[in-house]
Amino acid sequence: MNAANQIWNTVPPEYAIPARAPSLQDAFAYCERLARSHYENFSVASWFLPKRLRQHFFNVYAYCRISDDLGDETGDCAASLQLLDEWETELNACYGGAPRHPVFVALAGTVREFDIPKHEFSDLLTAFRQDQTTTRYQTFDDLLGYCRNSANPVGHLVLYLCGYRDPERQELSDFTCTGLQLANFWQDVSADFARGRIYLPVEDLQRYDVSEDSILHGKNTQQFCEM
Repeated sequence: MNAANQIWNTVPPEYAIPARAPSLQDAFAYCERLARSHYENFSVASWFLPKRLRQHFFNVYAYCRISDDLGDETGDCAASLQLLDEWETELNACYGGAPRHPVFVALAGTVREFDIPKHEFSDLLTAFRQDQTTTRYQTFDDLLGYCRNSANPVGHLVLYLCGYRDPERQELSDFTCTGLQLANFWQDVSADFARGRIYLPVEDLQRYDVSEDSILHGKNTQQFCEM
């Protein structure tokens, strides 16, 4: 096994790019299985979607899920960056007409039917690459800049699937998605710190005298609560 293939050993084997593309039906089944097995509420939530949209949501979710895992689950920044590069090569192939990974085989029809710009998918990869190189954010504006790539594209993708393309709805979606991303950061402070990341602005940590040591030891101090 060459080095390019070995790098995929750092993530679940079903994520690897196969030598040959699967059939469209097998690709659809792959995305649905991934969505239902990785997100406990998806089986319930999918019933609230129009039937014609369910498979498209499975396809988009599968892309987002694997992209996130390639950035978070290897335990090796260099490996993650290489995997994300190879994943983006498959994204380019998806838009070029010759993908091999089941996610992109399934997703190709989705992007054609809904005319989804490629940057909505590649912006997410930009954020996951940033996770490998940036572990602290000096200001709240810096953190919002990260959210523009890590969260807001997901809302845009949902809008495209639902038939909405107008800037007004995208702006409202950005407010919602950024807010949810920030809430997720505040919920996962300890888990993120275990990965070496802090999504609390350095300027706020300093203003409220919250040390990284207190985060390490999970101290729920008065200063932390005030922050």
